[in-house]
Amino acid sequence: MPRLSPLCAALLAVLCLPVAAADRPPNILMIVSDDHAWNDYGFMGSKSVSTPHLDKLATESRLFPRGYVTNSLCGPSLASMLTGRHVHRHGITGNDPRIAAVDGAKGPGKAAAAKQKNAAFLEGRAQMIKLFQQSPILPRLLGEHGYVSLQTGKWWMGPYQTGGFTEGMTKGGRHGDEGLDIGRKTLAPLTDFITRAKKDGKPFFAWYAPMMPHDPHTPPERLLAKYRDKSPTPQAARYHAMVEWFDETIGEVRAHLEKEGLTRDTVIVYIADNGWIPRTDKPSVDFERSKQSPFDGGVRTPIFVSWPGHIKPTVMAEAASAVDILPTLLKLAGIPVPADGDGLDLLDDGALRARPFVAGQNSTHDILELGRPTASLRYRWLVAGDLKLIVSSGLKTGTTQYGSADATEPPRLFDLKADPGELKDLAAVRPDDVKRLTALLDGWWTGR
Repeated sequence: MPRLSPLCAALLAVLCLPVAAADRPPNILMIVSDDHAWNDYGFMGSKSVSTPHLDKLATESRLFPRGYVTNSLCGPSLASMLTGRHVHRHGITGNDPRIAAVDGAKGPGKAAAAKQKNAAFLEGRAQMIKLFQQSPILPRLLGEHGYVSLQTGKWWMGPYQTGGFTEGMTKGGRHGDEGLDIGRKTLAPLTDFITRAKKDGKPFFAWYAPMMPHDPHTPPERLLAKYRDKSPTPQAARYHAMVEWFDETIGEVRAHLEKEGLTRDTVIVYIADNGWIPRTDKPSVDFERSKQSPFDGGVRTPIFVSWPGHIKPTVMAEAASAVDILPTLLKLAGIPVPADGDGLDLLDDGALRARPFVAGQNSTHDILELGRPTASLRYRWLVAGDLKLIVSSGLKTGTTQYGSADATEPPRLFDLKADPGELKDLAAVRPDDVKRLTALLDGWWTGR
C-alpha cells in the first residue's frame, strides 16, 4: 500500500473523525414554571422576588420578554408547548372532562376525589389522551431520531409513555402523581437521568415542569422568613418564597450540567404555563386578572432559549408564543418540523418580524364537549405590536368553577406599552383599531 502524503493523511484523519464529535445533536432541557406571573423575575424588573439563577440564565439567552402561552390554564397550555399547535387544533381545551356531580360526595376535597374516581370521568380522560396523541408530540418526534427523554413534574396526559418519553415519573394520575415530587422533594430522577444519558452517549430531552411555585405554597422557612415583612400579604409572601425556591432548583440542575461537562452541549428553553396573582383576602388566585383570564396576568410569560457558543444572547422586541418552542427545538436538533404546525423558529429573525400578531384563547376548566373547542370557549385574544384585543365568546357557563364564569363582555382594547396592567379599555375611543384587530383575530380563528 503506497504511503500517503502528510496532507492526505491529515485530511483522512479529519474525515474519519466520529460523526458525533462534529454533528452530535444538542441535549435539551425544557424548564416549565407553574402558576408564575410574567413580572415576578428579577430580570423582568421585579423588586418583590429574588431569582438569581433565572436572571443569569436569561442574560445568556435569546430572551423574549413578551412571550405568550396559548391558554391561561395548565393542561391546554402545556399541550400547546408539546405539540406546537393552538388549543383549538390539539383539542385539549380544559384540564378535565365535565361530568355530573357525584352523589354523596360533600365538601370540596371529597367531591374532587370522588369525581376523579368516577367511571365517566376516567373514560373522559381516556378520550382526552387519545385526542392528544393525534397531534405531533415533541418527545416522540425527538425519540424517532435517537433521543432519550425524561418526564418529570406536571403531566396531564396519562402515563409518561403517552407523550413518547422513554422514561418518566408520572404513572397516569390526573396531573402528575409521583412526578410532582420533582423539585419539592428531590431532583435525583432528573440529575441521575442526565448522568446516565451522558454515560450512554445519547442526546437527551428532559422535561422539568415542577409544581412550583404552584400552590400549595409551602416554601422552606428560611425562604419564607425573607418575605414575611417584604411582601404585602401573607399569601404573597408564601408565593414569592416559592418563586425563589423554584429558582434555587434551577441553579442545582445547572450546576449538575456543569459538573457533567454538558453546559455547552445543552439547549435550555424556559417558559411558564400561566400567570398567578395572589388574592389579598385569602390564600387563592385572582382568577379575574391572572390564571384562567385573558389578561396578561394570565397569558404572558418570558420565553428564552440558551445554547452557549451557538445562540447569541440578546433581548428580542418581538412577541413569542408557546407554539414556537416545538419548531425551534426540532430545528436545533436537525429534525424535520411538521408542516402543519402553528409556530415559528425563534431563531428566525425575518419570520418573527413578519408575523403580524400572536394569539390565544381561554376556555372553561372542565371541557364541555371534547372534540368541539367552541363549546368551551370563553375568550379569544391577540397581541399586535403594543395593542391587545380581547373578544368574549358570549358563553354563559352557569358556574364560577375555577374562574370559569360567563364571558359576555364587549370587546376590550388595551395599549400594553402605556398600560401594562390593562386597566384602561380603549375600545370605545379607538373603534377602527377594534375593527382591524377583530378581522385579524377572525382570520386566525373565528371561534365558531
